[in-house]
Amino acid sequence: MKVLLIGLRASGKTTVGRLVAAGSGVAFVDLDDRTAAVLGVGSAADGLRMMGEAAFRAAEAAALLAVLGETGGAVVALGGGSPIAPGAAEMIREWRKARGGFVVYLAASADALQRRLAGLDPGERPPLTELGTVGEVERLHGQRDPLYRSLADRVIETEGLLPEQIAAEVARLMRDPC
Repeated sequence: MKVLLIGLRASGKTTVGRLVAAGSGVAFVDLDDRTAAVLGVGSAADGLRMMGEAAFRAAEAAALLAVLGETGGAVVALGGGSPIAPGAAEMIREWRKARGGFVVYLAASADALQRRLAGLDPGERPPLTELGTVGEVERLHGQRDPLYRSLADRVIETEGLLPEQIAAEVARLMRDPC
């Protein structure tokens, strides 16, 4: 089975995705890495800074389409904005219908995400708005949370949970999605 992990920045998609993949014996795919490769840059942050958000989102949609077309099991960590890339939400919905894919939203409050981001190097995650990386979280959470919830087969509220606990729940859902 292929599972997509969605959520805002700092929700734990990459950390949890790596844990789940390692424990399940499937590949781990970081869509940010695939997007950087499409753009021909070293990282997603470089791509966003150098190419701008519109070009980055177009590359992100292309990378997502390629990943969804790949066969075999995998845990795929989407970028926080991947579902808003042009056509991405529809791609995800169609993929779920056609291929039986599974989407898990790693949800956290805006406050929790702001606390997590405050401790990170701001160069790793360039801001998308004039509010800065930490300041924009509340706005992005309000805009994206409804979309994430509409795309998700399951929502895991991550606050107060360790990455290993979240990974165990994702792995359980992969085995028994019902």
